[in-house]
Amino acid sequence: MTREIGIGIIGCGNISTTYFSRAPLFKDLKIVACADMNLSAAEAKATEFGAKAQTVDDLLANDDIDIIVNLTIPDAHYRVSRAILEAGKNVYSEKPLVLTLKEGEDLRAVAKASGKAVGCAPDTFLGGSHQQARKMIDDGTLGRITSGTCAFMSPGMEMWHPNPDFFFLPGAGPMLDMGPYYIANLINLIGPVKRVAAVTSMASETRTITSQPRAGEVIPVKTPTNIHALLEFENGATVTVTVSWDVWANKHSNMELYGTEGSLIVPDPNFFGGALEFAGRDRTFNPVEAWAHPFGADNQETPRGPRANYRMAGLADMVAAINKGRDIRCSLDRALHGVDVMTAILTSGEEATFQTLTTTCKQPEALGIEEAKALLK
Repeated sequence: MTREIGIGIIGCGNISTTYFSRAPLFKDLKIVACADMNLSAAEAKATEFGAKAQTVDDLLANDDIDIIVNLTIPDAHYRVSRAILEAGKNVYSEKPLVLTLKEGEDLRAVAKASGKAVGCAPDTFLGGSHQQARKMIDDGTLGRITSGTCAFMSPGMEMWHPNPDFFFLPGAGPMLDMGPYYIANLINLIGPVKRVAAVTSMASETRTITSQPRAGEVIPVKTPTNIHALLEFENGATVTVTVSWDVWANKHSNMELYGTEGSLIVPDPNFFGGALEFAGRDRTFNPVEAWAHPFGADNQETPRGPRANYRMAGLADMVAAINKGRDIRCSLDRALHGVDVMTAILTSGEEATFQTLTTTCKQPEALGIEEAKALLK
């Protein structure tokens, strides 16, 4: 018999709206309270979404809360998640889990000692399109995956984010900000990575904010904004990954995978849905008819049109895993392996050497149609 699990949120910035608004889609969980260093921010979210605003200390001590979602800035993820575990709560963190492998290993030790679970975004690889791609690969449609390409390129964050400073500091940049979506999906589709190599750079040592309310303010750039990496997977596949905030326009697919029997174009792993295209040995790409996966159905209107948005799916899966005593798909081990991949890429860029990873993980269990439906109300 399952039980409803109380959820708390620490960090009431931009991303918290997505968590609050998507939570009602999923069963067996309820957001009980929220906290922020700025109490007025917590009060505003609590009023908007019918939760209780608390101080961080009060939320950590709240007996009605089983899992606390860590939505603080990346530089605070480790110490906040550690405090949550030490308070006897389970943790679900926004990406990246931590900023260094050492922090991640410590967090794993604390979790093991406390008997508590740790989950981590991104969960977009649970989306209908990416799980359909997973099924095609698992079914052998592409044969054996041998290689691939990934590309995320844009002009940067200062054009739309109200406070973009931290995006350009160590611990962020396009690799640690956007890279988690790509690395998590590659682990989902191919498995763990063996070693990496990279070249990194930055187009400018400063950025000028053009978004409101700080338009015209100049901020420093202290981390690479242009990264070209090569990943060798444990199964032998090699994939190139490009992430950049120094590109005004491009025509690259977000993700392409190449196998012995064909090629697959995979949509943006930052989102749950999107169109798949497959070409077999006839070398002609054709659309793949979308299957009836619930996390691929459009459910949100955006300026760019309707979109599938099921963020919180990873947390809902964590709730189900705790209730059933099974593995968490967005697990600490997979998130930590992703951190290892991304930080090794940045180290390779600094040192001009191949970096062999010290962590590994198993592919997450595929999330089929019925398994996904079981997470929804």
